[in-house]
Amino acid sequence: MDALATARARCRDLALRHYENFPVGRWGVPRDRRPDIHAVYAFARMADDFADEPQYTGKRVELLDDWGRQLEVCAPGGATTDPVFLALGDTIRRLSLPLEPFRDLLSAFRQDVTKSRYQSWDEVLDYCRRSADPVGRLVLLVCGQDGEDQRNLSNDLCTALQLTNFWQDLSVDHPRGRSYLPLEDARTAGVDLDRLVSGVELEDAEFEAAEDLLATVEERTLALYEAARPLPGLLRGGLKLEIAATWLGGSAILEETTGMEGEALT
Repeated sequence: MDALATARARCRDLALRHYENFPVGRWGVPRDRRPDIHAVYAFARMADDFADEPQYTGKRVELLDDWGRQLEVCAPGGATTDPVFLALGDTIRRLSLPLEPFRDLLSAFRQDVTKSRYQSWDEVLDYCRRSADPVGRLVLLVCGQDGEDQRNLSNDLCTALQLTNFWQDLSVDHPRGRSYLPLEDARTAGVDLDRLVSGVELEDAEFEAAEDLLATVEERTLALYEAARPLPGLLRGGLKLEIAATWLGGSAILEETTGMEGEALT
């Protein structure tokens, strides 16, 4: 097996092991483009791990900065021994992928290291723009379906999926001291976010206020799913079916988490 084939196999292992974290672009991608998706996901997966996993504590920013340097080296064909960048560099050059989505991902992962609170909904959306939307755009690019309308609707869907993950994982993020619930909305609802994140038992009034806060952000998330509704109809082949399934799955998780229900996808 040559070096590129070995690198692609490594990326496939990394990507498939964690596909649940990047639920866009699995079986709907043409078979000959799947190694390219694996390379993209392996890049994102490792960077996400640098930002979150305990074994990287104390060296997160250093590792992410090095990941960024390797990206810039591999893109024009510079020498690399890392299998992720060997495969990714080939994908970037062969498909003429822009580096902006990769840089945006790294920006979001660095932010996870240094920022644990968000003042406004706009700040949360800006984070999603860099942490989630690039994955959808790269899938569209790899599949040759990156029209402006498709890209805009993909952004809505990817942001909705990211937000759904936030609300589903409150019990995971809060013990880490991290919350994506906007402080402005928390104040409006009468929620002490530091107290909510601390995990202490809430009084009845506090619990009701927290429920109101969650209802606010969940309604906004549902609106993004509704905005993304036309996306499958603008896609071709297996990707059309996969994105429809992703829309249905994400909105069903939101409904299960919140009791909110959108109209059926047609």
